[in-house]
Amino acid sequence: MSTEEIIIDGPLARATRILCQVSAKHVADKAEIDKSELKDYEKGTADLTAEQERRLILALEQYGARFIPDGKEGGYGIRLKFSRAKVRAIERWEDEGGTPGADDV
Repeated sequence: MSTEEIIIDGPLARATRILCQVSAKHVADKAEIDKSELKDYEKGTADLTAEQERRLILALEQYGARFIPDGKEGGYGIRLKFSRAKVRAIERWEDEGGTPGADDV
C-alpha cells in the first residue's frame, strides 16, 4: 500500500504497535527512530518528520499491521494483516518441524 494515502498520528501509532504486540524499542529500532521520540509521538507531545512517519509505517507493516486509508465507507485505521484462521494455519506450519526460517511478520 502506498504511504501517501495513509494517515498516521501518535495514538494510532501506539494502538498499532500494541495490536501487533511489539515493543516500542523494536519498532523504533526498525524505523530508525529514537525510542524516546517514538514514545513522545505516541503521547502527542512531539511530532515526527514525514520521513520518520514513512519509516514508522513501513516498520509497523513489517510487524503485521495493515493501514486502512480514510474513505467514504469509514475513517482511517488499522487492522491485522492476517485473520485468526490464517494465524492458526501459520502456527501449525511452523510447528511441523524442519529448519526454521526467517519470519516475514
